[in-house]
This record gives sequence, structure tokens and C-alpha cells, in this order.
Amino acid sequence: MLLAWILFCLAVKTYGNESLRSIMFYVMPQIPFLAYAVYFGGFLVQFLVEKMGMMGAAPPPYGYFIPDVVVAAIIGVVTGWCVGPLLPVCGHWLARRSIMHFLLHLSVLGLALSSQFFPYTTAAPKRVVFQHTILTADSNRVVDSSYEFAVVDSNSLLFLFKYAPEVGKELQISPEFSFETAKLSHRESWMALFPVSFLFSRSLKFPAKSNEILEQYGRFPLLSTHEPHTKSSTGTRRIHLELSLGSLKEVWVAVLNVTGPLSSWSFADNVLPAPETIDGGPPSYICRLSGASHENWTFWLEASSGEDLRVEVAVLDQYMVGAAKKLKGLFPDWVDVTAYSSFMSSYVF
Repeated sequence: MLLAWILFCLAVKTYGNESLRSIMFYVMPQIPFLAYAVYFGGFLVQFLVEKMGMMGAAPPPYGYFIPDVVVAAIIGVVTGWCVGPLLPVCGHWLARRSIMHFLLHLSVLGLALSSQFFPYTTAAPKRVVFQHTILTADSNRVVDSSYEFAVVDSNSLLFLFKYAPEVGKELQISPEFSFETAKLSHRESWMALFPVSFLFSRSLKFPAKSNEILEQYGRFPLLSTHEPHTKSSTGTRRIHLELSLGSLKEVWVAVLNVTGPLSSWSFADNVLPAPETIDGGPPSYICRLSGASHENWTFWLEASSGEDLRVEVAVLDQYMVGAAKKLKGLFPDWVDVTAYSSFMSSYVF
């Protein structure tokens, strides 16, 4: 910009202040800078628009406006650094009434046309999380089975079911379906995805059959004691546990949620993390065990008193049974579905 300004000052002495040749002497040296600014600005806007679709489903009405405000602000900044260097010599051209009217009409026309376009494509899809939740007891009994859905942008699941009628038909959704009549999914049901589950808002839950689950899996994840409890002179109680992943096929992560008077454990050099509180419930400690293991996980938990410790286990298996896989295949191409099975169980020690 300094070189451009020096050339412009020299050109003004010869051709005058408002001469087109003087403007060209100012603009030509800045072409590499302007090209880089447009390239980087366009990349930044595209990246931000994509990430705004993954910022989380903020509750309405804020969820409808926050992404738009952020995108509008960054587009204004990008426009400023792309056009700003030209204003010192082109400002009097851009300030003409005819040009201002043209830009205003172009903006209104762009707003009117953009509202008619469908907001998702295969290149910028709507992201949906599909969880097949399986509540188990012991190692071979299914208590409940359900399909749970969540989105990570402002357009709710009602928008999805409206434009994906085959999915709604498979889930037996009636035309009168709404959030007031639907069964909402609780945040603790998404424990296998912690802490990603904090991005979800107003998730929905639908019943699912469990017959096929018993045919595909011989054993489910099970948490049990493998040594007698030990007590110290200070009153602490150490519980020795063993976690078996059963016959799950493609385990990604196992999550433990411990509630109660926990004072120490055998993970992370015996250091407890900061407690988590979900929906006003009691504080709990969450531990993630990544990946599958051919051997069982063995560990211990230490309680500071004789009160019970409640341990909730969620194991994420990337394999899905046939009915859930069929349901996933019904989503249109403009939907990017993250699908998996979550085996959940609860224990008291």
C-alpha cells in the first residue's frame, strides 16, 4: 500500500487527482495484496459458514439468530479489508447516488433470492446424530431399546422430518407431530458422546424393537467386582471392579459416570477431574476409556464413606443392527448422519 500511495502521488502531479490513470497507478501495485485478501477472506467465510452448522443447537429463539449475526459480522469484516484499501482514491466514485442505489437494490435482491434456496447441499450438509440406545441388565438382557436423534444447528428435527418424509414414515410420525407431543431425549442418554452432547438441544426419542439385538450380540457390557472390598482405618472403602465389553463388534469408547462419595480412583494417577453436573443433578465424575480391548478393564474406586457409589456405563459401538442401518439409509443425500449404538447400564456398589 505504501508503494501504491507513492506512485499515486507522483501520478497526480502529472494527470490530476481524479484521473483514471492516477487511479490505475494506485490500484495496479495492490493487485497481489487484494487477490490474497479476497482469497483468504472467501476461505474464511466458507469455513465459518460450515462451522456455524456445527456450533450446537442453541434453544430458540437465539438459535435462529446467533449464526446469522456471526456470519454477517465476519462478511462485513472481510468486505472491509478487501475494499478498504481502494477507498482513498475510489471513495468519490463509490459515493455517487447511482452506485449506492445499485448496491442497495443488489443487496435486497440477494436477500430475496437467498431465502428461496434450500439451506443444505451435499457439499454443506445438515449434520444429524443418530443413536441406537440399548439399556441392558446383566450380560444378556435388554431392558429397553430406542432411537434417539439430535442436530447441531438451528434447524430442528421438525425441519428434518418435514423434508425427509421416508424417515418420518419409518418412525411412524403423524402430521400433528410436534415437540409438545414428542418424547424428548434426556442429556444423560448421550453419555457415550460426552462432552459433545452439550451441543445438543431438544433431542427426540422413538421406540425401537430389541429382537434383532439379542440375535446379533451374545453378551453385553458388564461391570462387576473381581476382588472383595477393602476398608482402611480412616473409613474409606476401596471397590475393585472389572469391565467386560461383551461381544460388541466395533467399540470406540466406554464412558463411566460415577456418582456418590468418590474420593479417588485408579485412573489418571489417582487424580479426580472436576465434577460434572447434568440438568441440576448431583455432581459426578466422568472417565473415558478409549478403544476396544481383548482383555477386561480392571480398576478400583475409593469411597470416602459407607454410602453407595452409583456407576453408569455407556459403551459406543460403531456397528448397527439391520433395522437401524436401514433407517440410516433412508436419510437424503443432503444429510450427513453420524450413527452408532450405545449400550448403557447402571450399577450400585
